[in-house]
Amino acid sequence: MAKKFILKGKKVVLRPLSLDDAPRFCQWLKDREVTKYLSIYDQAPPTLKEEREWIRETNRNKRNLVLAIDTIEGVHVGVVSLRVPKNTVGIAEYGISIGDKKYWGQGCGTEAGKLIVDYGFKKLKLHRIHLNFIAYNFRGQKSYEKIGFKQEGIFRQHIYREGYWHDQIHMGLLREEYLNKINHKKYGRKITKN
Repeated sequence: MAKKFILKGKKVVLRPLSLDDAPRFCQWLKDREVTKYLSIYDQAPPTLKEEREWIRETNRNKRNLVLAIDTIEGVHVGVVSLRVPKNTVGIAEYGISIGDKKYWGQGCGTEAGKLIVDYGFKKLKLHRIHLNFIAYNFRGQKSYEKIGFKQEGIFRQHIYREGYWHDQIHMGLLREEYLNKINHKKYGRKITKN
């Protein structure tokens, strides 16, 4: 990924990760209110050294697109990603975290998601993007639905957290569905296959 790679919206800018982001990631990942929505919930928070190494490795990985989320004013508030599993073509897993709680519910995550999903389908020519989330992440679910994701299944009582079993929700979005949604908004018609 080029160093100057940037996706810009009205509220947020998506940019490459920087080693300067590491202290904020460390701070966010110590906060149980932030990590209760993440798969790394049960892991010890990373050290600054570990987080810097994670950023280096992430930036070297050419299969995945992992970008910092900044507000339009330049405040780093989170991270968003499209991760391509090994031995797959045209499929990516979406991930997002708004670590700065002051920006929860402000639409930053939804706009960041729309920007990276649009890039994934239009530029990377992905066929499908999917995600999983813990069922009590209602704010996340609303955001995913605004982006266009559709619920595809439930892994019942799949995650054990804080003494309770929780469902995991699986959502997906196909390139054709996404392009039809965009085309319908723009021109009032659907794209049809030849």
